Parts: sequence; structure tokens; C-alpha cells
Amino acid sequence: MNKIKELLHTVREDYAKDKFDISIANDNPFDQFENWFSLAVSAHIPDVNAMNLATADKNGRPSSRIVLLRDANEDGFTFFTNYNSRKGSQLMENPFAALNFYWPQLEKQIRVEGNISKVSDQVSDEYFASRPVDSQIGAWASDQSHTIASRKELEEKYAALKEKYKSTVPRPPHWGGFVLKPVYFEFWQGRESRLHDRVVYHLEGNAWHKSMLAP
Repeated sequence: MNKIKELLHTVREDYAKDKFDISIANDNPFDQFENWFSLAVSAHIPDVNAMNLATADKNGRPSSRIVLLRDANEDGFTFFTNYNSRKGSQLMENPFAALNFYWPQLEKQIRVEGNISKVSDQVSDEYFASRPVDSQIGAWASDQSHTIASRKELEEKYAALKEKYKSTVPRPPHWGGFVLKPVYFEFWQGRESRLHDRVVYHLEGNAWHKSMLAP
């Protein structure tokens, strides 16, 4: 750890690939998200749907991790997990969360904040059925976020379940989706001299209002 400060002094990037102004921002933040997400897909960014999910427990203590976006529309942003995991427990204790997409190749970042709810059983069933069989069995094998004795214990449990489920794998009752219904968006574009562009959208009633923030 003694070299960290020295190494950090060597890390310095300037941003000059694009610009973003409120005058060119779409009035609908979902359409703006689609525009930028399409750019990221076209740029062949690895794990383009990876997003940081920040949650907090009932005492307000935060935690974050990377999850994968599986659906996005005006109903919200959907991802799937083990409901008994740390994030699952926190989302049920404190059903408000934040998402962050960062695509350094484009020097773009999108923040989304909103209310959380579970998706329907039908939506969870349909997505689970679309997963590879090995991933389906993995959802049964992993008691996510809970202590295990060893890797061997996990692999033995997985092997036993693979023997048990030789045809159809049912969705575990503790596994399914959450949807984040946005009340806030921020679109960040890196600019020279750290004078970044930041366009935000706030939901007021049923209408979105956009404004700019200082960097």
C-alpha cells in the first residue's frame, strides 16, 4: 500500500471526446438514456450493461456492487438477484437505490436514482427460463452473501443439484427481479480542464424537468 500515493500521481486523464449541453438533451430522459446506451453498444464496450448498484440498509449504511441491466423502459430499470443476498435484503429494508453507468471509452457517465420494487413472478420466471442451465443451477447452489466453509462445499452442492435437475430447472423462490423506477437522472460528459457537462432531470409530479449542474 506504500506505493498507492505514488502511483496515483501518475494517473491523469483529460477529456475531450465529446460535449453535451441542455440545448441538445432530449426532453425525455429515457430517450436520452437510449441514445447514449446505443452509442455505447455501437462502440463495442465490454459489459456495456454493467452498472453500479448502490443500496443502503435500514440504518443508512451504504454498500455498492456491479450488477447487469436486463431491461430498461419507462417502467424502470430491471436487474435480477438472490432476494436473500445483502443487496436483496437492503432493497427490501430500504426500497430506494442508485445506479451508475460509466463508459470510459466514451467519457460518459449516467446516474439514475429511484424507488425499488420487485417485478412480477411472471417476469422473473420468464427471465430465469432464458438463462443458461448452468446459471440456473448456480442460482440454487449459491446462498449468496452468506459464509461458506470452502469452494469445495459450493462445488459439491452445485454437482448434486446438477444431478437433481437433469431437465427443467425451476426458478428458486428466493431469486428474481427488482425494478428501479427513476425520479432522477444525470448525464455526465467529460470535458477539458475538468469543466464537465452535467445535465440532470428531476421528476416533478408526472413531468420531467431538466437543468444543468456545475461540474
